[in-house]
Amino acid sequence: MGALPRLRAGRSAELGRAGERAAADLLRSRGYQVVGAGFLARRGELDIICRRGRELVVVEVKTRSTDAFGTPVEAVGSKKRRALMAAAAEYRALAEWRGPIRYAVVGVTARPDGRLDTELIEDPFD
Repeated sequence: MGALPRLRAGRSAELGRAGERAAADLLRSRGYQVVGAGFLARRGELDIICRRGRELVVVEVKTRSTDAFGTPVEAVGSKKRRALMAAAAEYRALAEWRGPIRYAVVGVTARPDGRLDTELIEDPFD
């Protein structure tokens, strides 16, 4: 769990960047090797790309300042799943990756004290 600098209303980009840093730290602590971030594809963006063993893991990061409208993980629906898979296919072709691809979601929620709670969901689409 990371610390978040004091944010003012409207600082969602800062919150998003802090969430992605916290997600990368969580992934590293769980044995993932972060190999890329922010890959822009025609159909979307891959937030974090990792290796774990012989697998490539595409990680979607959802950061929220509150759970009032649901948890960050609940925000990853079927439309986002299709976009992730399309972007991962594009990444596979460009990187000439021949191995398996898995997916994960990291939900990040900011607490009022500025700390970040993180939750890793491996294989969320199975």
